[in-house]
Order: sequence, then C-alpha cells, then structure tokens
Amino acid sequence: MIDPGLFVERDSAPDSEGKTVALGAMRLEAGSTLPSVRLAYQTWGRFDGENAVLVCHALTGDSNATSWWDRMVGPGRPIDTDRYFVICSNVLGGCQGSTGPSSLAEDDAPYGSRFPIITVGDMVDAQARLLDHLGVNYLAAVAGGSMGGMQALEWTSRYPQRVQRAFVSASAMRHSAMQIAFNEVGRQAVMRDPRWLGGDYLPGEGPDDGLSVARMLGHLTFLSPGAFEAKFARRLQNKLVPDYHLGIEFEVESYLQYQAGKFLKRFDANSQLILTRAIDYYEGPNFSAASAKYGFVSYTSDWIYPTSMSTEAHAEAVAAGRASFHREIDLPYGHDAFLLDGELQGEAFRELMTS
Repeated sequence: MIDPGLFVERDSAPDSEGKTVALGAMRLEAGSTLPSVRLAYQTWGRFDGENAVLVCHALTGDSNATSWWDRMVGPGRPIDTDRYFVICSNVLGGCQGSTGPSSLAEDDAPYGSRFPIITVGDMVDAQARLLDHLGVNYLAAVAGGSMGGMQALEWTSRYPQRVQRAFVSASAMRHSAMQIAFNEVGRQAVMRDPRWLGGDYLPGEGPDDGLSVARMLGHLTFLSPGAFEAKFARRLQNKLVPDYHLGIEFEVESYLQYQAGKFLKRFDANSQLILTRAIDYYEGPNFSAASAKYGFVSYTSDWIYPTSMSTEAHAEAVAAGRASFHREIDLPYGHDAFLLDGELQGEAFRELMTS
C-alpha cells in the first residue's frame, strides 16, 4: 500500500554549520582549466582517523545530507553521525555554494556560457582535494544514490587506496539511451527558452519557463506510476467538474507546477545543463583498479534506474574479483525510494559496514 504522504520535499534547510574551502586551480578531464575552485561542504561527528564516510548527493542536492537523506544520515541513523565522521559537499558545477556556472569568474562576472564541461571524475577530484584539506586520507565508506552513486563508484577506481567500501543506491555505471534522452529533453527545454541567452542570462532573469519544464519532466522520472496514482489519481484541482480550458484542471498538474516553482528559487539553469551532461558522459569505474567492497541497492519500482543496472554493476565487480553484494528492495515509490527508505536501505548499509 502506497502512503500518499511519502513524497519528497527536496529543499534543504541547513541544520549544521556550512563551510566553503578554496581548492585552487583545477585542470579538468575535458581539457579546460578552472583558475579557482571552491567547494561548499558540511561535516558531522568527530574524526578518529578511520571513521570518515563521504556522502555524495544526487543531481539537485547540496551539502546538507541530514536534510535530503534524513532517513539515512544523522544520530542513530544508518550513517550514524554519532559514530562516523560524515562529510558531504555540494558538487563542482553545482549552485549551492560550490563553483559552478553561476559563480563569479576572475572578471567578477558570472561564468555563464564560459563555464567548462565537467565530468563525474572532476567532481570526485574536487572532493579528494576537500578531504586533503580536512586531513582525511582514508574513507571507511563513500555512499550515494543516483548521481551520488556514480560518484561513489568513481571514487573506488580513481582513488582506490583511499576507499574501503562503496554504497551505491538506485544508480548505474552508465546511462542508457533513454536516460540520456530524458536529460536532453530537459536541456532543450532550458536552451530553447529565449531568456537563456546562450547561457549568459543575468541573476534573477534566467530561463525560468524552460527550467520549470525540465523540472516537471524530472519529477515524472522520480516517481512510479503507482505513486502518482495513489497521490493524485484523476482528481480535479479544487472542483468537482472540469472548466474545459488549458489551465490547471487536475491535482497532478498543480503539483508539478508547484514543484517547478519551488525549484526555480534554489537551482541554476546552467547547473542543470552542466550536471546532466556530466552524468550522461559517465562510463563506469575500472573495477580491476579498485580494492573496495561494494554494496548495491535497487528498487523494484524504479524504472529510470532499474534493478538491471545495479545487477550489471554488481556482476562486473564480482568478475573483477571485488567483494560485492546486491539487494533489491520491494517498495512502490519509484526512483525517490532511495530518499524515502531508511530502514531496508539502512540494513544494507550496515551490512556493508560490517563486512
């Protein structure tokens, strides 16, 4: 039975002290150089030299893991901030305090269209510099879902001596053609908005219409058909009979527009473009170069990151001689299940941490 109240509110409200660190210049995989990089990050708990856990966020997340992954991260939670030293940063290319397209370049104007293409590997390299700054040479685990899972995978092959375990939830080694297609439709919605201006819009004057459509499209991929049906069915919005016009008629239409409106207040359109392109480029880890133990989790109702993608990654890890397990969890909430599930997913994380 689906609880219609279990819909994710994705806006974060910081509940610990956020910080920003300057990491210097970075040479990027695609060949460009960012002359100055900053990462926004938060930490919880006390570091004892061996208990660091890096949490990596999904596409539109931020450094406040105790908000968007509150069922997994916090005191007494599976990623227990009383036991572990937990670190989470806003990714390179983001817009929640880290260097991204909306950041000021050396000329004190936003990067806009000048911001270079980045990769998941670049995100991980920036995180590695953050850990150097914090004096953390070794991770007991790196954990994340969706795009965060890709970062966790990349950590294991890019910095194999620094990672003991990787927890990868509702993710994939590489995007399918369909996943790339969904992202491209979202990008085109932004880029075809006249106010995009080739990426050089002014703050507060961006392509809100296009970004709204991209966000509504994204929400269609976050949830399962059953979740939509349980929450909305075909109910009309605040009326018993339709008005026969092209405005809002159904509750689900109102919900999508409401979510899109909230998104505009916290996310940058160019970051949407840059980050979706980065995950479309991602091409999986080199398991043979890794030494980590892996725990993969997938959800039966997640049709955008289906179980087959997790079983494929698990099989490749095992074939390369890595210790790995996969757990498929039967929950009806679609891709959002990795944000909603603390209990079953939490059991899998604890299993990994005792292996």
